[in-house]
This record gives sequence, structure tokens and C-alpha cells, in this order.
Amino acid sequence: MLLYYITDRIQLGANEEERCRSLLLKISEAAAAGVDYIQLRERDLTARKLERLAQQAVRAVRAANSTTKLLINSRIDIALEIGADGVHLRSNDVSASEARAIWAKSSQSTPCVIAVSCHTLQDVLSAESHGADFAVVGPIFGKTENPTPPTGVEAIARVTRRGALADPKVEAGQTLTMPVLALGGVTLENAILCLNAGAAGIAAIRLFQQGSIAEVVNGLRSQPARYRDGKSS
Repeated sequence: MLLYYITDRIQLGANEEERCRSLLLKISEAAAAGVDYIQLRERDLTARKLERLAQQAVRAVRAANSTTKLLINSRIDIALEIGADGVHLRSNDVSASEARAIWAKSSQSTPCVIAVSCHTLQDVLSAESHGADFAVVGPIFGKTENPTPPTGVEAIARVTRRGALADPKVEAGQTLTMPVLALGGVTLENAILCLNAGAAGIAAIRLFQQGSIAEVVNGLRSQPARYRDGKSS
């Protein structure tokens, strides 16, 4: 199971200094707990402030866990400058293939990890065709403060070709091999619904930022064992 922590420092303090300090502690905690990927998402920051925070974040990740990968939201230039592991692309960013070409032309020697935000089956298939490493699909359950209507777990089933929810517009027999992670209102209680629908993992903000990340990681990773028959109790 892949676990993806998406950051939002605004939730972590009353002032900017406290927020950044708390965020770096959360990033370190997430890496130490074995989260696979961390996306530094702080979209409201200027390029200079984001780069400064990203430098601190990459150091925190490297010190805590050599296998956790840090991705920078949208900014390929900053990801390259601070030695991150890759980028997370939004639907209006460049394609995964373009991002990988930019990365390949740089002096960065490590491969680029590319995640892409998706909302539809066509988005996912496009991301896969452009060579993305994984897609994040949502919002699955949604949030009251988010006006985007939830897609439901059916969206996960549709893009992973599970169940009887094939899209008639897609050529028969087309299958998806790229991992798809569920995002949006996922909790320890409903995560199993996403996994049963075919999700390769869970992406979240609040789930990881509220409380102990280690407990959340242990709770998520134990779900396949706890629900071997695919039924929640």
C-alpha cells in the first residue's frame, strides 16, 4: 500500500513561524513512520519562500528516512534546485512527459518521480500515457468546505477496471497498470472501501496532519490483514 502525505501548513498554527516549524516536524514524523511520498503543496507561498521551506523539508526527509520521496507541487524548477525526488502535477500543469524531459535535461542525476492529480478516467489514462508514476484521484468522499462534489469509491473502481463500472467511451480491453491513490475525506474507517475498490494506496492531508502519523500509518497498513475477506466490521 502506498501512502502519500500532502502538506498544508495553514492547519498547523496561528502564525507563519509556528506553521512552518510544525510542518517540518510533521514531515520528519511522516518520513520516520514510513510514508512513501510527501508532497510539499504550499501553493500560497512565493517562489523564494517555497524554495526556502523546500530546502528544509528535503533535509528533514533525508535525515528521517532514506526511502521516503519528497515531491514539490507544480514547481519543477524548485524541485530541481533543492534536490527533491520529483513533482506533483495538477491538471493544468505541463504533462508528465514534458516534466520528465525537463528533468532529464537538468544536472539532476536521480530519476524524477511524477504524480498527477486526476478527476476522471480519461485524466488517469492520459497521465499514464505520458509516463506518470502514479495518479491521485479525488475527491472520493469530499469535504464540506470543498465545493467539488465527491466522486465516490466508484471512481476508483472505474479507473482500476474493478467491478462493473467500465467506461463505454474507452476502448474495450484497455487496462490500467499505473497505481491510483484515493484522496478526499479518507479516514481510517473508510480507507478499506478505497482499497477494496482497487486503490493502490491513500493520499491525504488531514488524516496525516491530525494526531500521530505513526498510528495512522500503522492503522492503514494493517487494514489488508484486518479485512482479509474484503468486509469491514
